[in-house]
Formats: sequence, structure tokens, C-alpha cells
Amino acid sequence: MKRIKKAAVIGSGIMGSGIAAHLANIGIPVLLLDIVPHELNDDEKKNGLSLSDKVVRNRIATSAIQSLTKQKPAPLTIQENSKLIEAGNLEDDLPNISEVDWVIEVVVENLDVKKKVFTEIDKYRKQGSIISSNTSGISVEAMAEGRSEDFRQHFLGTHFFNPPRYLKLLEVIPTKDTAEEVLSFMKKFGEDILGKGVVEAKDTPNFIANRIGTYGLLITVKEMLKSGYSVGEIDSVTGPLIGRPKSATFRTLDVVGLDTFAHVANNVYEQVEGKEKEVFEIPAFMSKMLDNNWLGSKSGQGFYKKEGKEILELNPATLEYEQRKTLQAQSIELAKQAKGASNKLKALFSSEDRAGSLLKSIIIPTLVYSAEMLGEIADDIVAIDRAMKWGFGWEQGPFELWDAVGVSKVLKEIENQGFIAPDWVLEMVAKGNESFYRNENGVLFYYKNGEYRQIIENPKTINLKTYKEVNGVIKKNSGASLIDLGDNVALLEFHSKSNAIGFDIIQMINYAIDEVEKNYKGLVIGNQGKNFCVGANLGMILMEAQDDNYFEIDLVIRQFQQAMMKLKYSQKPVVAAPFGMTLGGGAEICLPSSSIQASSETYMGLVEVGVGVIPGGGGNKELYIKHLSSMPQNVDFDLQSVANKVFEIIAMAKVSTSAAEARKNSFLNQHDNISINGDHLLYDAKQRVIELHDNGYLPPIRKKIPVVGETGYATMLLGAQSMHLSGFISDHDLKIAKKLAFVIAGGRVPFGTEVDEQYLLDLEREAFLSLVAEAKSQQRMQHMLLKGKPLRN
Repeated sequence: MKRIKKAAVIGSGIMGSGIAAHLANIGIPVLLLDIVPHELNDDEKKNGLSLSDKVVRNRIATSAIQSLTKQKPAPLTIQENSKLIEAGNLEDDLPNISEVDWVIEVVVENLDVKKKVFTEIDKYRKQGSIISSNTSGISVEAMAEGRSEDFRQHFLGTHFFNPPRYLKLLEVIPTKDTAEEVLSFMKKFGEDILGKGVVEAKDTPNFIANRIGTYGLLITVKEMLKSGYSVGEIDSVTGPLIGRPKSATFRTLDVVGLDTFAHVANNVYEQVEGKEKEVFEIPAFMSKMLDNNWLGSKSGQGFYKKEGKEILELNPATLEYEQRKTLQAQSIELAKQAKGASNKLKALFSSEDRAGSLLKSIIIPTLVYSAEMLGEIADDIVAIDRAMKWGFGWEQGPFELWDAVGVSKVLKEIENQGFIAPDWVLEMVAKGNESFYRNENGVLFYYKNGEYRQIIENPKTINLKTYKEVNGVIKKNSGASLIDLGDNVALLEFHSKSNAIGFDIIQMINYAIDEVEKNYKGLVIGNQGKNFCVGANLGMILMEAQDDNYFEIDLVIRQFQQAMMKLKYSQKPVVAAPFGMTLGGGAEICLPSSSIQASSETYMGLVEVGVGVIPGGGGNKELYIKHLSSMPQNVDFDLQSVANKVFEIIAMAKVSTSAAEARKNSFLNQHDNISINGDHLLYDAKQRVIELHDNGYLPPIRKKIPVVGETGYATMLLGAQSMHLSGFISDHDLKIAKKLAFVIAGGRVPFGTEVDEQYLLDLEREAFLSLVAEAKSQQRMQHMLLKGKPLRN
């Protein structure tokens, strides 16, 4: 099947423009079309424009593109990507869809409107181009009625979740006429190119995730009303405590918007019967909220309302806002102490207190409903579990959750609550099977139609936990493990708290380089924690500083610097695979690596000034060298501007909002790559190691580095002093800025002097040690450890 080189998005609302942005982020040019305005706005009238002017006719799509650069969270990985999106309108520019390979419809959720749009698309599309609808629940089959045979063969549903850049789930919904090769292509394209978790759904109301998710939310609301829980009490149990997002139930509804949620719920309500219909009926108090326009975040109030610094919760009985409550129960304290989502659930599920009763009352109906929906909304339990994890942020899908608590235990509770488990579940248990999933020697199987079938994973998906269970590790300590990743490539995995760097990780870096140089093609540094690495072990540094044990801190910094130099000049390639927060020491590990294979969602920065110091592991030097290496070869460039840029990035503790922005800030260069699908990151990094090795990798040649010296130091300091005089930075900020400028400038040498790397490392280490000794720096460290945010002092 051919590649998708260009796409068109029909409909430029929040969802349509978000999908266009996601395509632009991965380098696919997009034609974004919307309706022609019926009247001029004030600016157009002022400028003497008419309804026939192109700028007016394209205004809706143009405005949508402009808004992409202002939205939070940002739909674009870098603002320049908006240039890949071309604005147009449905009257003048629809013929241009003949140039695209994929047309995505994202207009209003109305079948008649969608059918009219598809009638027009069918006139102009080229044969073989893919057509899809981003509908969240309208029948895909019904939309295709009356269309040409080639259209129907190339038509399917592609339901993105909002916001498309950040939410992983893509539900793909074929019709009876969708060609098998089109379905296969879109699944592979969705995963490998769009970076999504793709599940195939059946053409039923709200497909998979919204069907189960909306059911679970409404069951929770109805349990709240029935048993007298408050909004805040529900959210204190239905969030991270049970492996769900921090936004829990009602904060999620406020973010989504009550109007959107009601529309999704009503879509099912109108198409089902009996007890299921009763569940999907919106409670009366929520209807009143809709009448009052209390929709959540977008209207300023919903289930929660902010007054000053206080957040109030809605009382559903009185529709008045009250002080927020949290549920207090012994089982909650036990669950908080338990490790992992499964153990937290078990602690709550085993309890008969208010928290345990609440959990069972909302989990049991949802598990039964998920099991009843098997075959109707999806062909297998894997699709349902993945849809809930990828679309709603659940740590465990319904059937994984069922296994975690224990199938027999859940069945007993189903009986206690007066529900009946579906026959297929009872048959599974009757055959002596006690779980929906089985792990046999690292291979995962799931139950379907009376037997266990292997889950076929994309070969690019590496699960380190399973991999280690099967293959073991080469060597490990408290902070890191060295793993044989296959194909003669090793992987160094961090697993300290927050993956913070201490002696243990430094020791393992040294060991890993030695081992790889003897026995492997190269090394990947990566892990599958919450974040790649949030920096050095701040608690350890603060404790040593408060004990005046500067010899110990000096030793740690020296060893970290030496390990980074060993990594940089390794005889075998080292590829860092950052993702999520890659801060401070995490960035310092990436910068000297042979290559970086970054996840698209990598937030990289040298943030040490926020805790009162500057980078100490070579970060200043390496970021400066990265900037120098990005300068054109054999062409004179302004060395001062390079130093200024590096100084600004570190002094302002700038953190990239994506890997693409990290590249703009020269944390990544032309030798570094970006993985759109985070699940494929380690695979991509491994392939990069093999590529470097097989192409005859040689370590960099150690060179001297030109610096700006004393005059450059004065120039950098001028900007900092100006900010200090204006009140933008404190006295202590200025002190840190002076130390940082001195290091980047290369100390007291003439402009243009070429210095050795070790000289710069020594300057860096001395500056770090002098700042660590400052009382105000120690206050900043303590504040960060206690509050999780920087202190301005």
C-alpha cells in the first residue's frame, strides 16, 4: 500500500484542527477545510473586505490554524509546524482533495450533514485514496450508504481521542465493505507513523472506550446520589488510588465538558433498551447544570468552582458549592501504603468500610458490563482493555483489573450485588481457568472462545519487565540494571526512585561501558519508568551539604563527570532513549551520547538553577559543544551569540515542550532521531545502535573548544544585571548567573581561546561546589524536595 504523503481534514474545530496539527507534527502536509462565513466580522468590515474575498472565505480554517499556536496544552510540537497546514474552504477548495491520499471528516456529529459532505468528497477524491470519519459514535456503515464502490472499499472510522497529540488511543472502525488491505494499512500506519495505540472496534454506539467509560462514569454518579457520597469524596477514591488519572471522575467531566459528555451518553441512550438505557440517562441535577451552562473548565464552573485560591465542590442535592471533602477510611490508608495498582485495589476491595463499599459498587457493574459487551463492541478482551488504558488513562483495563482482584472473588461480589456474570465468563471458570490472561515464559495469552490465544505484539514493542523475567539481567544494583537486549546490543535501565542519579547509577554506567566495549555492538540507555530521569539525587546532595561534607559531593561530581566522558568516548556507540521528563542529570547523560533517540514527548532541560546550582556533570560544556556543532562548517559565525544562547537556556532553566523543541534548543542535533510512538522507542534506539556499529562507528576525536573568555563573560553578565536591576531576578539568581557565565565563557582567558574539555569540567565542578555551600541554594533544594516546585529567594 502506498504512503500517505498529504492529507485533508474536513472541519476545523478543536478536534479537526488538533488532528491536522498531529499530522503536521509528523511531517504530513494538511489541507484544512471549513465552511464559508455568512457574514463579515468587525475587522473585515474595517479593512473594506467583502464576502467574496479569499481571506474572508478561508477565515474559519485560518483562525483555527492561528489558534493552534496559542492553545494549552500545545497541539503543535513546535509552532513552525503550523506552516504545513494550508487553510481553505469547502466551496472553493474541495476539488484540491484530488491531490491527497487521506481525507478525514471531522464535521458536526449529525448523520445527514456527514452524508452530504461525503457525497461531495466522492465527487473529487482520487481513486484509491482513503476516506475516514472521526465520529465518536455515529454509525460508520450508515455514513457510507450510497457512495461509490471505490469510496466504500476505502472508507472506515478513525476515532482519535482529544487532544490528538497527547491521547494514545485510535479506534479504527471498518464497515462490511472496507477492503482488508485498507484496514491493515490504517492499523499499521496508525501505530508506526501516527504513533497511536490502535484498536479495532465494531460499528456500535460510541465504539469501545466511550461506551465502557461513559457507563462507568454514570454508574459512579448514580452511586454517589444513592449512597450520599460527595463529589470530592468520589474523586478521592476514583483517581490514582485505583490506577486512574488524577482527574478521577468529576474533574475529568469538568475537563471534557458536561455538554460533550451528555452528548456521548445520549448517543447510547437513544440506541439501547431496558436496564442499559436507564444507566445512560443523565441524572436530573446534571440536566440542571446543563441548563445553567455549568459545563466545567470552559464555562468557569462545573462540578468544581474556584473562588480565590479555594476550590469548592458542587452539592448535587442543592446545586450550591461547598467546601471540598475527601473520603476518610482505613482502607484508603492501607491502599496508599500498598505498592502497585493491583495491591491497592485488593486492599480496597477487601474492605467493608465506606471506601471499599464505594469501590465495589462502581467497579462490579462496570466489569459485568464490559464482559457483556464482548462481541458487540469488540472481538476480544485485549481491545477493550487497551481502549480503556489508552483512551481513559486507566492503569489496568476491565479484564486486567478483574484478574488483579481475583476472578472468583469478583464473581462472588457480582452475586452479592445481585448481578449475573455473562455465560462465557462462567464457562471459563467452570473449565478450571482462574484468569482472563496467562503469562507463559514471557508470552502473554488471553481467553477467547473457550481457549487461550497468544497476544501478537508489534515487534517494535519491547516490554522490559517481561524481557527481564525471561532473559534475566547481566548485572544490577539498587539504581540500575544492565540487560542483554538481543542482537548483540545491551541496555542500561535506571530504576532508582524517580530514576534519580546517585553513586549506584554512576557505577553501573562505568560497568556498562566496559562490558559493552568487550562484548556488544553498543549500548542503549533507556527505561520504561514514568520519566527518563529527573536529575541527580537531590536529597543526597542536600544532606551532604548540610553536614558540610563537601569532599563527598566533590567526589560524586568528579565521578559523574568522568562517567560522562567515558560514555562520550566509548569505543562502541551509546544511544540515549529519553522520554517524558529528562531534566538536569538526565539531560547530561543524553548530551554526550553517540546519538539520541528521543520520544516525541520528551521534555528536556538543564534546570539546576531552580535548585540554586548550575549543571555539574558536564551539561554546560556539552550543550555549548552541541550548539557549536550545529553551526555551518567552514563559515565564520558569531561565537558570542552561541555562548549567549547556551547561557540563556541554562540560566532560564528552559525545558523543551517536545523533542522537536529540544532539537531547536540544540539538545538534539542532526545525528539524533525522534520516535513518534513511545512504545517503539527502545526498538528504534536499538536499531540506531546497530546502524552506527555496522557503519563502522568511531568515537569522536577529542578537540579543544573555542570560548568567549573574559569579554564574553562581561557580555553575558550585562543581560543578567539588567534583569536584576529591573527586579526580574533576585540577588541569589544573579550570583548563580555570574557563576554560570564564568563557566560558559571559559574563565579568565582571551576571547577565542581554545580550551580542553577537562578545563571546562573543572570550572563547572568548582562553580557547583561553591553554590551548593550557599544557604540560599540549600533552601531552594529543600523547598524542591518538600514542595516539588522551585523557590524564589
